[in-house]
Amino acid sequence: MYAIVDIETTGGHASANGITEIAVLIHDGNHVVRHYETLINPGIPVPVYIRALTGIHDGMLADAPEFKDVASEIYELLCDKIFVAHNVNFDYSFLKHHLSLYGFDLQCKKLCTVRLCRKIFPGLSSYSLGKLCSHLNILNDSRHRAAGDAKATATLFTLLLQKDSSGYVNLLLNGKLKEQQLPPGLCRDDIDALPSTPGVYYFKDSKGRVIYVGKAVNIKKRVVSHFTGNNPGRQRQEFLKNICSVSYEPCGTELMAFILEAIEIKRLWPSNNRAMKRYEQLYGLYSYEDQRGYSRLMIDKRRKNSFPLFSFNSLSEGRNILMSLVRKFELCPKLCFIQVNNDPCTGISNHYCRGVCEGNELYEDYNARVAESISYLKVSSPSFLLVDKGRNNDEKGVILMEQGNLYGMGYVPSAHPVTDLGAVKVLLNPCPSNDYIRNLILDHASRFPWKVVSKSKEEAIAVSNIQPEFLV
Repeated sequence: MYAIVDIETTGGHASANGITEIAVLIHDGNHVVRHYETLINPGIPVPVYIRALTGIHDGMLADAPEFKDVASEIYELLCDKIFVAHNVNFDYSFLKHHLSLYGFDLQCKKLCTVRLCRKIFPGLSSYSLGKLCSHLNILNDSRHRAAGDAKATATLFTLLLQKDSSGYVNLLLNGKLKEQQLPPGLCRDDIDALPSTPGVYYFKDSKGRVIYVGKAVNIKKRVVSHFTGNNPGRQRQEFLKNICSVSYEPCGTELMAFILEAIEIKRLWPSNNRAMKRYEQLYGLYSYEDQRGYSRLMIDKRRKNSFPLFSFNSLSEGRNILMSLVRKFELCPKLCFIQVNNDPCTGISNHYCRGVCEGNELYEDYNARVAESISYLKVSSPSFLLVDKGRNNDEKGVILMEQGNLYGMGYVPSAHPVTDLGAVKVLLNPCPSNDYIRNLILDHASRFPWKVVSKSKEEAIAVSNIQPEFLV
């Protein structure tokens, strides 16, 4: 038995909206054998745009039952049936969420008439219920009302059962076709075209605008994973509703996919990517001149519109690097805020501070060493290649770091020598660099030193240890 369902709601996601009307038609595979419908008081005002669309207003719902009053009856209607709806995931997510609030766990097999129509009536310009009714001469004299749309869906479903010579209904019910998990606007062909390789994928809306960029070790598997579950939240429901196509860019490795994703999010600024937009490292190395004219180095939290000399993931990372500068260039730990108590300077007792904190050094001499330390920090950042798998056996994936920043990445023929950084550089696509990308690459280089090609033995050691004295 099938339960053909249509609901009207106060909004597009279940977690913050209510149901205003429901119709359930029980279908035995040939025709409707039972009809249930009721208005429901959602307990919140009906928004103006919903009133305009459905004609349902607060006055109509004042004396209607609340959902808790009909939850048991609705559950009994649905629990042992196959749940059928036009864009089934919307109706199912609403009812599953609201039934769960009153102790009912809805677990039904689902059928989506949008998906069935795409299989049985391929090639139509639109699969909205209104356009399908017009194309197939199905009468619907009460559009955007639960009873009218449910009756039209029941007529459509009867026709689909009659035309289903390929057995798509059974394939969907038995899990042979996973199409019902897909957003209503997304074609199965887009999913079938995806590779099971590393890369970056792009979800696009009906106008072709990119609304989400993601990375994956297995593009197809990761894309499909977005469509599992029944999360009733606004963000997920709006996201799924707007997906109309997906494209991809293959990458040789997961690292290259990570980098490309970060670049593309900054370039395209998709509406559904949030975490990467907000990413920035928490601490920075800053320089300023105090009232006496002495240059001061310090590690501090990064703040909006601040411009640190270098950035770090953690306070300890920054302090370790600053301490290395202090020792190498004989700077004062007190002037660098490493020692913040009133005790005698530890730098003097350990023979690397020249006594600037006690007035024993002119600011010109001290500032010169501070400037030298900053210059050294910049030029000491390593330049190297990361050489790894390409997109196929005929190529290698290459990432070039210059002085601690990403220059570019790309693919070179497998037979091409990679010992000369300059010769490889001309074959790569330049890329923007930032703290996130730089640390991804440096961390990868430290974990896989055999992938590193450097200009000198010293830099190779520095990269493999990821502890050259001043590596950022």
